[in-house]
Amino acid sequence: MPGNAFGERFVVTTFGESHGGAVGVVVDGCPAGLPFPHDRIAAQLARRRPGQGRLSSARAEPDAIEVASGVDPDSGRTLGTPISMWVRNRDAKSHHYQELRDLYRPSHADYTYDARYGLRFVAGGGRASARETVGRVAAGALAEDILSHAHGIEIVAWVDQVEDVQCSAVDPATIDRAQVDAAAVRCPDPTTATAMTEAIERARSERDTVGGVLRCVVRGVPPGLGEPVFGKLSADLAAAMMSLPASRGFELGEGFAAARMRGSAHNDAFIPDPERQASTDGIRTRTNRSGGIQGGLSNGETIRFAVAFKPVATIFQPQDTVDRQGNAASYTARGRHDPCVLPRAVPMVEAMAALVVCDHLMRRLGARVEELSSC
Repeated sequence: MPGNAFGERFVVTTFGESHGGAVGVVVDGCPAGLPFPHDRIAAQLARRRPGQGRLSSARAEPDAIEVASGVDPDSGRTLGTPISMWVRNRDAKSHHYQELRDLYRPSHADYTYDARYGLRFVAGGGRASARETVGRVAAGALAEDILSHAHGIEIVAWVDQVEDVQCSAVDPATIDRAQVDAAAVRCPDPTTATAMTEAIERARSERDTVGGVLRCVVRGVPPGLGEPVFGKLSADLAAAMMSLPASRGFELGEGFAAARMRGSAHNDAFIPDPERQASTDGIRTRTNRSGGIQGGLSNGETIRFAVAFKPVATIFQPQDTVDRQGNAASYTARGRHDPCVLPRAVPMVEAMAALVVCDHLMRRLGARVEELSSC
């Protein structure tokens, strides 16, 4: 699979650079006859876009989606052909990056892109910028709409930790996006949200950045999605999350905490579920330490995972670096950048989860909405 494409049956290919003319995505494999979810896509892009206040970059992008193909203009339904979507870059300020033509920013992709391609899109980091995720979020919202129509699947992510500020317990069965979006930092606990906001603003005032952890749940996934070895649902989720800018770690279920547990404490006992029909859907687990996936396949429980994000690499302090000739230099960033990526990463994580689950649902069942609902 080319490096700009993702998926096997529901394939997304993103395109565009941070300060180019536009960024977007081509989706191949969307079922025909689905009402195109303009509102859902717009809502998720609004949660992702910059310019949301002091906790995000001041770049003012409306991120209004344009659809060029794959949707019938009369009925508003998907045609089953490739869907092309993009947003235009309205507020790019490439002059902020002129000095970087000969400098490598510490912990950015400047040097590695030069090492790989021999040249790079200097302004904004090109495709290494989080602006690339516009296409992912648009495609992810489309995938989420398919999952919702076909199987009532719900996906909710939230900010669980910023720096050393940890969120209190969140009920994975009831958490919803309204609770998450009640605070700008996208933490559903009001007291913790205030402390997280203060931590981000403190870092910003000190010309620095902070990282943290997002948690996500996927509810309503039927049992049996995934492949037994190399296409495991857990492995594909990990790959999806680790492809996001600034991501540094992935945990499924108990994650690394499981390394400190015994099998007797970690195992999820199976129990009958009278609320479900008498089939494999009539079985559930008493606990969910596995995070909804066992042997690489979904077991019908809520999928729950966490993603760690590093501090944003762009800080407004002098840093040592080198130029393209290897000479020592100093660099101090300027321009518009997020002090913490986590609040805007929430819809990115939700999008990638939707893309993985939708792709696996189609691998198992088919490419029509009515087929997908038969699982």
